[in-house]
Amino acid sequence: MHSVDILVMILYFSVLIFVGILGARRAKTSEDYIVAGRNLGFTMYLACLAAVILGGASTIGTTKLGYQLGMSGIWLVFMLGMGIVVLGIFLAKKISGLKVLTVSEMLQSRFNRETRLISALVAAIYAMMVTVTQVIGMGTILNVLLGWDMTVSMIVGGGIVLFYTILGGMWSVTMTDIVQFVIMTIGIFFIMLPMSLSKAGGWSNLAAKVPANYFDFTNVGLETIIQYFLLFCLGMVVAQDIWQRIFTARTMTIARYGTIGAGVYSFLYAIVLSIIGMCAFVVLPNLDDPQNAFASMALQTLPSGVLGIVLASVVSALMSTASGTLIASSTLIVNDIVKGYFAPDMSEQRFMKVSRLTTFTIGVFTIICAVWIQDVLVALDIAYAVLSGAIFFPVLLGFFWKQTTAKAAFYSILVSTVVILVGLAVKGISSTDPIVYGLIASFVTITTLTLAAPKQKSVAAE
Repeated sequence: MHSVDILVMILYFSVLIFVGILGARRAKTSEDYIVAGRNLGFTMYLACLAAVILGGASTIGTTKLGYQLGMSGIWLVFMLGMGIVVLGIFLAKKISGLKVLTVSEMLQSRFNRETRLISALVAAIYAMMVTVTQVIGMGTILNVLLGWDMTVSMIVGGGIVLFYTILGGMWSVTMTDIVQFVIMTIGIFFIMLPMSLSKAGGWSNLAAKVPANYFDFTNVGLETIIQYFLLFCLGMVVAQDIWQRIFTARTMTIARYGTIGAGVYSFLYAIVLSIIGMCAFVVLPNLDDPQNAFASMALQTLPSGVLGIVLASVVSALMSTASGTLIASSTLIVNDIVKGYFAPDMSEQRFMKVSRLTTFTIGVFTIICAVWIQDVLVALDIAYAVLSGAIFFPVLLGFFWKQTTAKAAFYSILVSTVVILVGLAVKGISSTDPIVYGLIASFVTITTLTLAAPKQKSVAAE
């Protein structure tokens, strides 16, 4: 990298830290810290939601898939977007009307405290693992571009996110997300895409140079498409980091249409990154590690100065998701476990202190996990396998089947989580089977126990 690009990156990091400090000044209550005072307008809400959806796996992972498989690389992010659109159409109105802070708190209001506890643990694990994927992504980018050791790169990137998230919670995350959304949109759509196509010789030359099956949208394989649906589409519907963003919307209308808009943005993002991956295949056909396709293509294609902007856009995508999932995990632990079970009368000041300490602890833990795993797609698969398989049916049936019992919901989460973890251990963390087994176990458990329960024990939806 040229010194100009390094200067741009340093300036970008400095802006994020400054904006994060400004956000900290607005975080005066627990609602400010957790859901930005429930006061975001449409534009800010859409930008922040899109920023948290599209992170390291979305950017680096989709470019990698585009490099290896062509246009069928869209399916990972396409399923994320589909989950968000489904959420916006069918559930955003219900979610935004809840006077809760977490998915688990909703499950307690619908079922019981035990269901809240176990769902909080599962959802917190999911959020932590998604944060791990973002730290890995930041490490990958800084490692390729600056030549730093991978471990050092992850510590630096993760440390900056941890700093501004601890300071102001959701207000700091929201304000930095606005900056990150603008930069990632400009960098990916208006700089990287056209310049990658130009470097590859234009669309016609690209089409002639890549294998014919690169334009087959099923090239990734039907089994993988189904896997992405089960992991990412269903996972988005019940993800705490997404629900927490919905709670920040000022009105139900903003929550619904802003959520749908963020889903559509995700579809476009998927297409653009797959094309960039295909361009990298033409320009750099012998990459040792396809996970470096985006960063290597940027180095090969972009002039000094512009390179720094595009790299900042990638880091923006990573940091926005990392901060969102970090605060989501912290919220679940503090609100649903610490406050819910050990300190129900916790004061606002005490809540803020415990939240910051918990955020710090989780942040350090995720950086350690990132150093250990170091594969962005593997970490993402683990996160969504546990979330989708364990939480999807209790949340869905909790909304739409009022006969569902608290006992059924609790044991559904417990049984499916065990099934998924055992399946991942036996079949391997890249296998599709554990998520299928988990969903089946969840559905069978919750329906069987509900139907077997005496009618007078059924819990009516509130």
